[in-house]
Amino acid sequence: MSEEPELSTSDAGVDALDGPFTTRQLLRLDEALRVADQQTGLTFSVYIGDFEEPTREYAEQLHRQLDGAAKAVLVAISPNQRVLEIVTGSDARKRISDRDAKLAALSMAASFAGGDLAGGVLAGLDQLASHAGRH
Repeated sequence: MSEEPELSTSDAGVDALDGPFTTRQLLRLDEALRVADQQTGLTFSVYIGDFEEPTREYAEQLHRQLDGAAKAVLVAISPNQRVLEIVTGSDARKRISDRDAKLAALSMAASFAGGDLAGGVLAGLDQLASHAGRH
């Protein structure tokens, strides 16, 4: 989410061009990421797009590219491939267990199945930040 979205108007309001989220949803996601970062001292990131195969290794490669990867948590989603990966750095893993990440993933997947991509990401970020606790 590092690129500035281009905006266009549509019958449903202002939407981010060529993206799955409206501008309002992007603003909510940005706020959720900022709050999660501030509360936990970790760095949360979201990637949405197609993955290369094998998907887990691709998500781990994306995670390694993040600044401060040891304290980073990446939520990587490929709606077209129906893949969700949560990758935690070595420091973040001490605070977010695999079980915690799986619970957040299950919650996100339930929202995604109901057609709510943004809501699923927001819920997942909130759960992961809650599991990580305050720093």
